[in-house]
Amino acid sequence: MKKLVTEFIGTFFLVFTIALTVTQGVALAPLAIGASLMIMVYMGGHISGAHYNPAVSLAVLLRGKLSPGDLLRYWVAQLLGATTAALVAYVILGRSIAPAPAPGVSASAALLTEVLYTFALALVVLNVATSPKTQGNSYYGLAIGFTIVVGAFAGGGVSGGAFNPAVGTGPTVVHALVGAGSWSHLWLYWVGPLVGGALAATVFRLQEE
Repeated sequence: MKKLVTEFIGTFFLVFTIALTVTQGVALAPLAIGASLMIMVYMGGHISGAHYNPAVSLAVLLRGKLSPGDLLRYWVAQLLGATTAALVAYVILGRSIAPAPAPGVSASAALLTEVLYTFALALVVLNVATSPKTQGNSYYGLAIGFTIVVGAFAGGGVSGGAFNPAVGTGPTVVHALVGAGSWSHLWLYWVGPLVGGALAATVFRLQEE
């Protein structure tokens, strides 16, 4: 249970930070988002592995460090955390927002962006947080958090910058329910990140040979 509580809390504060900063148009939102992930990774890394992302959990499963049953439980905790965060942000601000590709960006371009930056995130997680070669390092949270800073700055204006099915789902659900938002882009934030996570696990196995 402590692992699931940790996944809920970490995902909550990641999505809560996203919802507040993006809805308010904060210029340095990617930095705040990456920092929130970093501090939550340091908070929960020793308890649950600090995935806070169904795609990362999939990569860890394929890495052989998570069971299928735990994968499903992690996903539930992550999705509940994300949806609760988006709802609380709506209560605070009275507005909701959901990730979506930029106007004029094709679905294929948005999908590729989600695949690539989730691949980068999951590969960093696998190398700094699960590899025996880097065991005991003190930089894992910083590396993971700054991967999201880079992805959000570079890819956020293309795909919406979720790189995480929970980030895609929680705000989309709340925005659809209270803001008459659309569900039409949600598939991008599941297919892209899950493909990226699976590719990262494949490459990680090659790196570890």
